[in-house]
Amino acid sequence: MADDKQASAGTKRVLVLAEGYLADPHHGKTTRGVVDYASFPVVALLDSTYDGDVFKGIPVVDSVTDALAFDPTTAIVGVAPTGGRLPDTLRAHVTASITAGLHVEAGMHEFLADDPELAALARDCGVGLCDLRRPPEGLSVPTGANLELDATVVLTVGSDCAIGKMTIALELHLESLRRGRRSVFVPTGQTGIAIAGWGIAVDAVVADFIAGAVEQLVVDGSALGDLLWVEGQGSLIHPMYSGVTLGLYHGSAPQLLVLCHKAGMDHLEGHARHAIPPLRELVDLHERSALPACPARVAAIALNTSLLDDDEARAAIAAATAETGLPADDPVRFGAERLTDACLGT
Repeated sequence: MADDKQASAGTKRVLVLAEGYLADPHHGKTTRGVVDYASFPVVALLDSTYDGDVFKGIPVVDSVTDALAFDPTTAIVGVAPTGGRLPDTLRAHVTASITAGLHVEAGMHEFLADDPELAALARDCGVGLCDLRRPPEGLSVPTGANLELDATVVLTVGSDCAIGKMTIALELHLESLRRGRRSVFVPTGQTGIAIAGWGIAVDAVVADFIAGAVEQLVVDGSALGDLLWVEGQGSLIHPMYSGVTLGLYHGSAPQLLVLCHKAGMDHLEGHARHAIPPLRELVDLHERSALPACPARVAAIALNTSLLDDDEARAAIAAATAETGLPADDPVRFGAERLTDACLGT
């Protein structure tokens, strides 16, 4: 995915540009994903509005100039603002990064490499611009290869957007690796691509080709391992993003689903008119929405209990199990063992 001028994985040292969003778990989710799961070192975070000197043990700086003391090679735009456009403040930091000789990666809908000013500056400074959301050439509709894989495919689905579907897939993938499985995390969004170094951002693909793009991902993933954890996007019940969700579901042709839900939420964030159905109804909806040629079942419920204290979280987990009859847990808070057992049949 990256420009051939990018630093190699062994030498990549990252400055994350999080201006104004470091404390925001929603619009700053790319920053948090890279900090928590990337294999390369994150040496500094840039947010002049953040009230603190460190975040998760990483130095926070006010400017690209200050960050250079930590010897970064690459700047990653760590925010996902509504609409996928680069805010003016972040554009200034991107310009400063290029001028300082840093490669830049971004997951905006607005591609940096298509911006004449930034592209010319990058050429002059000899650095690469990598647009993580740019779809590859040659995408088309599915061929049926997704139905012939010699691999178990598990897709994370959700009751809403931005509730942790990528995080759950990564946690279950990492637990599977600890158990010695040939496990693969399959990235379908800009943050997952930034973490893993490959993938396709399916929300930037022409609608007719979403399922074909995801088929390509699971076919590629099956060459790397026999247990694929596919990063979910959107929600089947979301009034804006359900189309991406369904294309991703049918393109990945999973045998198993992990249903993700943010405990304490009864309607879609920002959409008070759209109530979230009970978990039992969501299980039924997702199982009925599978391709007839590849039935899928919900193997487990993954709860995001970040709004609750420990006792409330445990009560919510128990209630989810009682309602659905399925194993439930918060793998970030309490560990991924139980949900991994449910998916692997152990």
